[in-house]
Amino acid sequence: MNEPPAADPKPIAHGGRLNEARRMFPGAPEPFLDLSTGINPVAYPVPTLAPDCFTRLPEPEAETALLSTAAAAYGAIDPSLLAAAPGTQILIDLLPRLWPAERVVVLGPTYAEHAHAWSKIGASVTTVADITALESAGVAVVCNPNNPDGRRIAPDRLLALADLLHAGGGLLVADEAFADLEDSGLSLTGALPHPAVIVLRSFGKTYGLAGVRLGFALAAPERAMRIRDALGPWAVSGPAIAVGCVALADHNWLEATKARLERDRSRLDALLSLAGLRVIGGTLLFRLGESPSAAAIFQHLGHAGILVRRFAAQPAWLRVGLPGSPEAWQRLEAAITSSRTPLPPR
Repeated sequence: MNEPPAADPKPIAHGGRLNEARRMFPGAPEPFLDLSTGINPVAYPVPTLAPDCFTRLPEPEAETALLSTAAAAYGAIDPSLLAAAPGTQILIDLLPRLWPAERVVVLGPTYAEHAHAWSKIGASVTTVADITALESAGVAVVCNPNNPDGRRIAPDRLLALADLLHAGGGLLVADEAFADLEDSGLSLTGALPHPAVIVLRSFGKTYGLAGVRLGFALAAPERAMRIRDALGPWAVSGPAIAVGCVALADHNWLEATKARLERDRSRLDALLSLAGLRVIGGTLLFRLGESPSAAAIFQHLGHAGILVRRFAAQPAWLRVGLPGSPEAWQRLEAAITSSRTPLPPR
């Protein structure tokens, strides 16, 4: 008799769990203000969608148009380098099954689902803080910019790493979920088709439409085709294709969003400092603060109906997303100014 499969590792905790927040803070005012995610709080305006994108399966030409639009948006030289998926999370889970490896090294601390996905197939997974420790990996995983601290690694350094990995038959997975709002020179997409590089790009975070479920893998054509084949036909819904084609082509909206978020980042940094948090990193969609009083600040904001992201492995850290409306800013400012949490010594 076959042995039963080993239980999956414990599920990863994520932000955005408002029902859990309500159980934790039952007397908090409603509606809860969710600042626990890295999702743009001002979403792209969803265009009017043709009824048949809900009632019919997508035509192959529609997916082709989406891949062409995404290739242009991400700076890829050809749509054959792309595979579209219902969100990048499914790609994170799929890659270990397509390219299994015995030894996986993740540059961290970072988005925990990467290590989780490789662990589920039995790989030996190590999280390291020094990029040089990735050079002997079978698979190396780097988030750039990183979540939650916003660490950025120059593309030249990553390409040198990819060359070393390729020489040993290895693979570099570069998760660029937050790269849309960065300078274009940060991305590895322009270096494709590198034979040892797979780049992941998220749609929902930048465009504030996480529920659409849309993401992309970019890789050498044979790898991209293998991903498309594994996902099967109609992997992306008709509405997601329609919204993605419009939003990814709207460069004016993206530039205006960058400018707004730049202003909002400065405003949020000032508020976090007032709350007693020292800003130690982040991106335009979230900020990472540190304080010995982080647990007390989390509790104070929770009782005010404001959810931020805490980290069990880093109890002095809080990640805070940007408010998306004047009312949300007012609630956060009121909660912070009413806090009696002392400012930590510098």
